[in-house]
Amino acid sequence: MTRDRLHQIIFEADTTKGKAFDIALLIAILLSVLVVMLESVGSIEEKYGALLLTLEWVFTILFTIEYVLRIYSINKPIKYIFSTMGIIDFLAIIPTYLIFVFPYLHTLTVIRSLRIIRIFRVFKLKRYIRGAYTMQIALRNAVPKIIVFLLSVLLLIIILGTIMYIFEGLVGGNPGFQDIPNSIYWSIVTLTTVGYGNVIPVTVIGKIIAAAIMLLGYGIIAVPTGIVTAGIIKTKKNISTQACINCSKEGHDEDALYCKYCGAKIHND
Repeated sequence: MTRDRLHQIIFEADTTKGKAFDIALLIAILLSVLVVMLESVGSIEEKYGALLLTLEWVFTILFTIEYVLRIYSINKPIKYIFSTMGIIDFLAIIPTYLIFVFPYLHTLTVIRSLRIIRIFRVFKLKRYIRGAYTMQIALRNAVPKIIVFLLSVLLLIIILGTIMYIFEGLVGGNPGFQDIPNSIYWSIVTLTTVGYGNVIPVTVIGKIIAAAIMLLGYGIIAVPTGIVTAGIIKTKKNISTQACINCSKEGHDEDALYCKYCGAKIHND
């Protein structure tokens, strides 16, 4: 089997074999996650521990073979290894191998459940693929704006926390505001509208500031949503399930012949 053919089967779902491979992979992922969950139940682990451990190693070996084949089937393996899905695929198998050194890391194999996002490509749910890609681009473009916004909120919280420390801690003698860090923590809790209620202001000025922070919190929560929504509106493309054989990147237009990330031909026909 050629590398290009192997790539189509493993990375894509446009062919019968490719879809069958991904469906079998999804079933294996679900079963492996179920095994890890059952191992955490004391009564089941005590009775079927050996069987569950054997199944876990079987799944790990299968996923390891799959991971190696994914690396082999692309021209630039490093691109896949350090991609989001490549890192997830690696983290899905490494905890089992570390069980001899760090036994408690074994339960981290539930990270395999993240690989179930491949289901959108398997069943050719193009509307969801398109939606996921649109969301990814929108979030990527919104990161600088969100960072600036969060830094502004951080500065605001520090200022409000310090003011609350002055009026509640120093002037009012409120034990909940005995220092600036605790006052800042209270400001964060109030601004995010969590409001545990274990610490409350007692002075008039403190209550006024608290009310302002609560109202401000509702507005602040809506800002990142608006930034991302604006990005989604600007990003609308028809996305295919094709993956580049050179860099394994996805998210190409339906009529694309060449990869928009590395410039290579998507398939070596």
